[in-house]
Amino acid sequence: MTDTALQVRRPVWRSIKRGLAHKCPNCGEGRLFTRYLKVSPVCEHCGEDLARYRADDGPAYLTILLVGHLVIAPMLFFPIVWETSPLVVMPIALSAITVITLTALPRIKGGFVGLLWAIRPGDHQH
Repeated sequence: MTDTALQVRRPVWRSIKRGLAHKCPNCGEGRLFTRYLKVSPVCEHCGEDLARYRADDGPAYLTILLVGHLVIAPMLFFPIVWETSPLVVMPIALSAITVITLTALPRIKGGFVGLLWAIRPGDHQH
């Protein structure tokens, strides 16, 4: 990569926003995923190498943190959770947690890939 190519700034928030929408962080047109969480190796629209931006466990940790703070923690403050039978509360709570987790995870992973694209990990700027 040339020195001028390394100096081109990539907008972080725009890249994250495109990733959250499951779009290529470079062009905003191509699909980011080929399956539920499988990142496309190359953008079908602009040819950007997306396989090099490995999100690994980051999105899973962030999803757990989000679900824990937005769902689990507030549940502990509502008396109905403690007063109702566990046979009623558990299926409802587990269903809600499952739906929220499965909905949030690909969006968070897309945003994470967008962030990685913007900050270029592994590309050394001197």
